[in-house]
Amino acid sequence: MDLSQKKCIPCEVGGPALTLEEARALMGQVPGWTLATDGKQITRTLLFKDFAQALQFANKVGDIAEAEGHHPDLHVSWGRVMVELWTHAVGGLSENDFILASKINNIIP
Repeated sequence: MDLSQKKCIPCEVGGPALTLEEARALMGQVPGWTLATDGKQITRTLLFKDFAQALQFANKVGDIAEAEGHHPDLHVSWGRVMVELWTHAVGGLSENDFILASKINNIIP
């Protein structure tokens, strides 16, 4: 099933994070994202024409995050949005991070 068709499910605090190998296997489903060398986070930076467009995109990401109950760190600056995903409850990556990344990819202009 396409990750963007899945729903994020709550993770149990202290539950298992994805292994580096599991995370690498999922990276092919989220083009444009970068896996941290320790395998505990994925990031994507997007460029926009101006601050207003960057902010508008960040707000769309926020809407998706609220709907999924899974929230990224967003860094918004002039013409740029950096999105960082990891699951705090497990201290690393979970499938939820890849689901959200896929949904974010679907709204990139």
